[in-house]
Amino acid sequence: MDQALDIERCDLESRINNTTHHTDQNGLDRLIVRRGLPFTITLHLRSGSQFEAGVSTFRLIVEIGPLPKEQSGTKSTFSLTDSALKTAWSVSTNSPPGNVVSLSVSSPPDVPIGLYSLTLDQGQKVKLGEFVLLFNPWCAKDAVYMEEERDRQEYVLSQAGLIYKGTTKRIKASPWTFGQFEPGMLDICLKLLDENPKYSSDADADCSGRRNPVYVTRVISAMINSNDDKGVLVGNWSGDYDDGVRPSHWTESVAILHQWADNCCQRVRYGQCWVFAAVACTVSRALGIPCRVVTNFGSAHDTNSNLLIEFLYDEDGNDISDDSVWNFHVWVDNWMARPDLDAGYDGWQASDPTPQEKSEGVFCCGPVPLKAIKEGELNLKYDAPFVFAEVNADVVEYVKLTNGRMVKMGGSSIDVGHFISTKAVGSDERHDITHLYKHPEGSLQEREVFERAKHHHELQQKGEEPGLKVKIKVSPDMDIGADFDVFAVTNNTEADKTCRVMFYARIVSYDGKPGANCGFIEDLTMEVPTGKEKRLPLRLEYVDYGNTITSDRLIQLVLIVIESSPREFHKAKRTIVLENPDIAIKLLGEPRVNQKLSAQISLQNPLPEPLQNCFFSVIGAGLTDGKILIQNVGTVGPKQEVKYTVEFTPTSTGSRTLTVDFDSDKLSNIKGYLNIEIKE
Repeated sequence: MDQALDIERCDLESRINNTTHHTDQNGLDRLIVRRGLPFTITLHLRSGSQFEAGVSTFRLIVEIGPLPKEQSGTKSTFSLTDSALKTAWSVSTNSPPGNVVSLSVSSPPDVPIGLYSLTLDQGQKVKLGEFVLLFNPWCAKDAVYMEEERDRQEYVLSQAGLIYKGTTKRIKASPWTFGQFEPGMLDICLKLLDENPKYSSDADADCSGRRNPVYVTRVISAMINSNDDKGVLVGNWSGDYDDGVRPSHWTESVAILHQWADNCCQRVRYGQCWVFAAVACTVSRALGIPCRVVTNFGSAHDTNSNLLIEFLYDEDGNDISDDSVWNFHVWVDNWMARPDLDAGYDGWQASDPTPQEKSEGVFCCGPVPLKAIKEGELNLKYDAPFVFAEVNADVVEYVKLTNGRMVKMGGSSIDVGHFISTKAVGSDERHDITHLYKHPEGSLQEREVFERAKHHHELQQKGEEPGLKVKIKVSPDMDIGADFDVFAVTNNTEADKTCRVMFYARIVSYDGKPGANCGFIEDLTMEVPTGKEKRLPLRLEYVDYGNTITSDRLIQLVLIVIESSPREFHKAKRTIVLENPDIAIKLLGEPRVNQKLSAQISLQNPLPEPLQNCFFSVIGAGLTDGKILIQNVGTVGPKQEVKYTVEFTPTSTGSRTLTVDFDSDKLSNIKGYLNIEIKE
């Protein structure tokens, strides 16, 4: 008769296993492993108890979720085998007879991810402990496998990145700390999965679904926003953030996720698209799904799913449209196989957690293969038509006359989807990935794809091309706090023209919503001689825009020219972004792990008036112990420089990023960063 092993203790060997499984940045005090790769545990037997191969028998039981079942794959019971199995849980050993038994436990590469219990069964069950199982981009059989190590370092292990904002003419990189390995982050990300409504309605089915990165990505997309669940962030584009945090103030995901988890999953106020995307990236990387943050400049929001953005204006130039084109919009790409689709759609998949439209009754979007978007395959899951329109919709513009008649003012097939950007692998360069989303703008392939998307709208102007050309030119230096000129330019190539001109500037948010006017020339009659260029300057002064400009620092310029005979409408529109002051960061000392380090931070006030309530906020994964270091520097006078020295102690070696945010009553959303190599 077999004698049961008398177990004194079980060592989950988290230090060795976590290092082997690329989870050591989570810490070494608990077992965190990746599926498809064996891990080792050691049984220490009490005196008098001995393991002997072929004689000692037992089974191991792994379980995930509150109601685990063998048939759903949330429970597995398995006995000792001679070697690891590739398609099922297994345990093997090469230990000689004795009271120390080393076991090699192997998981299949397609089992659910999450928190597991591990039990030894010899007729009497002994709980050996718990472990977290994650997706494995290092395993060729895992659906999230990435072949190149440098890609895995960037899209799974990197805790800092850059998010691109601005306009097509002025793209600016903003630093973000993802912090997926900071203390508590993994548990919060697992909690986020457990708080989703599908878990509440059928916990075992939901846990079983977590084997599939497509399923998990949809859950993440839905749970980052809080529109129809106990999700993380409240979206706010109103400009009123008094009862929360202004979206532009956030520089990292850790504080957001901690606030959500520490307050019983109460919604965090507030987020906008880049905040939603950055937090989704943190959760994805924490769970092992390769992820990158993506910015699309000139991003369409198609409200009626006709793949057409229809702008409607009254005779005074006021925008009365439902559709919109955002100056930029930010989402994420996740890397995974798509066995649910035909061959050829593996790889990067777009997913958007910003709540815009519902998908299968829930505010989420994707994942949808980039290849499907590029080729106009809009019947493929998930939400291909919406994402296709974001990067490839056509634009048409109408004027609604006072008599109700609609007059076409223009249109374009090239206004949407430009400079689609993400941080480059292994550097701080901008990587343009537009070619992964669409064929070259205006190319034969691009137009063929548009037809394949079953959109037959024709934008060609009937009759001859008008001779009057209108456009807007800007000054080279447009700094926040400065006064500067912008120019309306008309060029007539046919005959003398008498025109009515309206040229105005207004504050605009990044999602294209207009604000207050800050400069205008209204109802000016202008003669344009044949073949001549006529310039009309519009002076923009800080005294006019300073009190109303948002933290996006965007001003929209609109030029409307109406020919008197025949009556024809021409329009030009351009959005400019005002330049921020730079934050200078200078290290004071040699950066070494577990040794205090100082950095001097400085910024010059560019405004002709003082800044009140000035704060610097500093954070860095592996640098500031997961905390935001905040310093009140009081008042900074007009054109004056402020300096602040911050101290911190790096806790891990390697490349780290120190991120700095400056905030005040009149100037905010000022970001700076410094990459630091921490040595032993």
